[in-house]
Amino acid sequence: MFASSLYSGYSCGVAPMISFYYGEQNREKLRRLVTLSLKVIAVISLVTVAVSFVLTKPLVSVFARPDNPVYELAVTGNRICTIALFFIGFNIFASGMFTALSNGAVSAVLAFSRSFVFMLITMLVLPLILGVNGIWLATPAAELMALALSAALFRKYRGRYGF
Repeated sequence: MFASSLYSGYSCGVAPMISFYYGEQNREKLRRLVTLSLKVIAVISLVTVAVSFVLTKPLVSVFARPDNPVYELAVTGNRICTIALFFIGFNIFASGMFTALSNGAVSAVLAFSRSFVFMLITMLVLPLILGVNGIWLATPAAELMALALSAALFRKYRGRYGF
């Protein structure tokens, strides 16, 4: 949730500039801002993944003692779920960017697919194939699917918006 807050905050912060550059038809500034934003999100993603891996055991120990069998399950689950942090920021930014470009339909498709459609698919399918680890992998897999959709929509609309 902390990482999602960082990504949401950043996306909300740059949204007015994205709208402004698009409105004034300054494609060069829009392209540079989107490129810079993707780099910032990549750095935040790498940092949050590293911090999450380092702090997994101390954080889990707040909720379960190390001698409790739940502890190892939670440590494993947190490490698997941490993989999603590589993708979440890009998906949040993509949805926010399309909102800033006044394309609410694309933004809604991204948000709904990410939070419902892809999660539903992965939560139903992966546990059947992988057992308990499939439950933990559902979020990273759903976020990866959303990233593929975001990338496809970036490519589809980049000529229209000039980013």
